[in-house]
Amino acid sequence: MLMQEIKNITTYRQSLRERIVEAAMKAFAKKGIRAVKMDDIAQLLSISKRTLYEIYENKELLLFEGVKRYKAAKDAENRQMMDSCPTVMDMILKLYEKRVAEFKQTSPLFYSDLEKYPRVLGFLEKDRKERHQQFVDFLLRGVSEGYFRSDLDYELVTQLFSSMTHHVISAQLYGEYSLEHIFHNLVFVTLRGICTQKGIEILDEFTITVREE
Repeated sequence: MLMQEIKNITTYRQSLRERIVEAAMKAFAKKGIRAVKMDDIAQLLSISKRTLYEIYENKELLLFEGVKRYKAAKDAENRQMMDSCPTVMDMILKLYEKRVAEFKQTSPLFYSDLEKYPRVLGFLEKDRKERHQQFVDFLLRGVSEGYFRSDLDYELVTQLFSSMTHHVISAQLYGEYSLEHIFHNLVFVTLRGICTQKGIEILDEFTITVREE
């Protein structure tokens, strides 16, 4: 009987941890991180502040857990797309559609507020460095498929892509332009430059479709 009670408590606590992270990340994305207090999250879930703080002692720990789970979910999603998409271009365009939809649901404040949480930034920077070679290999696959030019240094291209993304964040361009507008220009301007004629034709056809929508 005692073991069953302990099991039930453990299951409930794990379920509650997941509910807290899910509710918090939705609120952070909608309003920005700093605008959402721990009290707000407790009220959203109809739990006491004491219960919330017993599970996550501060907002940075909660955000850190949320970002880790988000990255894990995206990794799984990307692996599934890699398996289901026959070409590099198919995957890029599918990723583009997913990210634009996501940006439409996310306040620019979320990204600017991330700068206030060094542990989270450290995790994201480490993750970026670890994925560097994966991105290089992905671009080289595009070369072998005939979509990307073969006369470029893709180690350097990867670093340039990363620098542009970092500049968007550090310069807070999302305060001047919408996230989807930035992403559209970043993807299509930079991507078009490395494409062969075969790749350009696919991009141009996709761009016309996006404009019509």
